[in-house]
Amino acid sequence: MTATTAPLTRTPERAARRPPARLRAWATRAPLLPALVFLIAVTQLPFVATLVISFFDWNALYPKARRFTGLDNYRQVLTDADLRHSVWTTVLLTAAVVLASLVLGLVLALLLDRRFRGRGIVRTLLIAPFLVVPVAAALLWKHVLYNPEYGLLNGLSHYVGGPQPDWISRTPLLAVEASLVWQWTPFMMLILLAGLQSRDQQQVEAARVDGAGDWQIFVHLTLPHLRRYLELGALLGSIYIVQNFDAVFTITSGGLGTANLPYTVYQSFYQAHENGLASAAGVLVVIGSLVIATFALRVVSSLFREEVSRA
Repeated sequence: MTATTAPLTRTPERAARRPPARLRAWATRAPLLPALVFLIAVTQLPFVATLVISFFDWNALYPKARRFTGLDNYRQVLTDADLRHSVWTTVLLTAAVVLASLVLGLVLALLLDRRFRGRGIVRTLLIAPFLVVPVAAALLWKHVLYNPEYGLLNGLSHYVGGPQPDWISRTPLLAVEASLVWQWTPFMMLILLAGLQSRDQQQVEAARVDGAGDWQIFVHLTLPHLRRYLELGALLGSIYIVQNFDAVFTITSGGLGTANLPYTVYQSFYQAHENGLASAAGVLVVIGSLVIATFALRVVSSLFREEVSRA
């Protein structure tokens, strides 16, 4: 004869002692509240203050003369010729740097995807530019490479008997773009290298058995597989370069037609003391960054879904 165990039933006393579900949920979230409060204090409150100031005609030199102007600051940002030029410079700078970094990063990723002696050392050296502080990288390009008297570029040009121009004065925007491409190519390379190493090698081997060459495999297998990674690299790079200030400020000081929107915000706030106008331009930069970040998050989530479906 075997004893049967009665099923466990929740007694009214035990159910009464158990805390409500909402209280348990708050108890599990409580350790995160200090971090959430800190995040709101250092990011959201300043942005709300900037948003409020953007609706005022507020010059720091005349604080008592400030007045509410509604959307006039935004209208001025979008209609002023200099501000429109800075917006166009921002778009041109972002597009050129992102496209060049993606192409160079793809080439380097394809090379590093092959096995060869010393690949780890080469990979470390190629990643190094991305780890350099942005201001230090801009100073490096300005003084070590671009300087017309002792710069490396003019030194090499003199060695082969070529001209020795002032690179920053002759090609100012290209000088800024080159420094940013140098710094962001390793980032694109890492993203694309991760995409290459996640390929289905069985498909590649099957294509080779069927007689496909390297170019056919690249066009029909590699590029379609890397599409999401290319989109992710372009979006993440755009988020940063749209807000880039270090290279423009350090190399050209915003002169010679290189002033982008972040530098214009700096000029309006610290030099012209136009707090309202600078805040409106800053809000537009944030909105543009949020739009790009939204697409980036969608790409990241789709990549995660694809990886989960493969697993």
